[in-house]
Amino acid sequence: MKRLQIIASVHPAGGGPIEGIRQQATVHATAGIVEHIVSLDPPDAPWVADFPFPLFACGEPMAATRRWKRWLPWRRYGYQPGFARWLMNHVAEYDVVVVNGLWNYATMGARLILPRSGVPYAVFTHGMLDPWFKRTYPLKGALKQLFWLFNEGVLLRHAARVLFTTEEERIRARGAFLPYRVRDAVVGYGTSDPLATSDATDLDSASAAFRARVPGVTRPYLLYLSRIHPKKGCDLLLDAFAAICAEQDLDLVMAGPAAEGYQTALRRQTQALGIADRVHWPGMVQGAAKWGAYHGAVAFVLPSHQENFGVVVAEAMACRRPVLISDKVNIWREVDACGGGLIEPDTVDGVTRLLRRFLVLTPAARVEMGERGRAGFLEHFEIRNAAQALNLVLQEVARREL
Repeated sequence: MKRLQIIASVHPAGGGPIEGIRQQATVHATAGIVEHIVSLDPPDAPWVADFPFPLFACGEPMAATRRWKRWLPWRRYGYQPGFARWLMNHVAEYDVVVVNGLWNYATMGARLILPRSGVPYAVFTHGMLDPWFKRTYPLKGALKQLFWLFNEGVLLRHAARVLFTTEEERIRARGAFLPYRVRDAVVGYGTSDPLATSDATDLDSASAAFRARVPGVTRPYLLYLSRIHPKKGCDLLLDAFAAICAEQDLDLVMAGPAAEGYQTALRRQTQALGIADRVHWPGMVQGAAKWGAYHGAVAFVLPSHQENFGVVVAEAMACRRPVLISDKVNIWREVDACGGGLIEPDTVDGVTRLLRRFLVLTPAARVEMGERGRAGFLEHFEIRNAAQALNLVLQEVARREL
């Protein structure tokens, strides 16, 4: 099978969707699948040059784009006319196409070309139909409903399959935008086992790499590792940490790329709460430093208001770290069932209770929770299981066995 993955950007700051494509590509190759990626990225972007799989970057070169043009509304949407032309010229070379994500020009280009191409395709929504976004940003929700009528809704209606990572995500998506007519399937998601990589198993080097990034951490610490974004509940975590840190010899590491201006507001919040010296902001951590961050943490925390899957949760479980998450992280049921973490609502009281429940556990109970999380990862979230489920569905799509 020759397969094309469409995604707006392969920049690693994009989080779960591109990380999933990168990790599954290796597994797919062992199954005899040739997989190419096409994106809206500038071909001269540094993250394009470093990308390890066949990639066609259809954006305008960064060197040729004036800085002010990047802020035009259609540029922010990702408009790159070369993308639709490339797709029209090359789509027939593939057995099946997967569109990753919604609400960007890659989706629009796909809608213009794919339904009339004769090539079967699937759309992986990656949580972008969750109703939380409409409730939280009603004006954007209204604009998205308008786009749905002539773009996203049309693309999904003609897709052979619309793919979801969990049953909870599929249920929450129903009726988010109208009319809603899709042929859906749950295929799961996952990540590779970090304990099978040298970066994660050489704990001394990983710890040293992390400490070099965050030299100010001298206490035990809780780890948040994800985008610094309002939907992640970062402000709730800071309030909850302020409520407990006077009683605990504990720091908080807030690692991840930041949304514009949001981290500045959060830093002001730590000043107002009197915890600025206990909260650390190393930015995005990758490679050995990331695994050092996981292994050194007493627990991993993600109090999101909306989280489609949470690859970082699965990574923490694989590293035997207890995970403390909200009930808006769509894999919370699996975490709860395996005993690998604790779950509470995405409120200040809920997150405060989450931290207190963990901190009263004995050292032995924390170790047991980490071991249970590791077993749950291997059962539910290890990459080969998710890749196999996806491949079965896409084989049906390619053979039109629907």
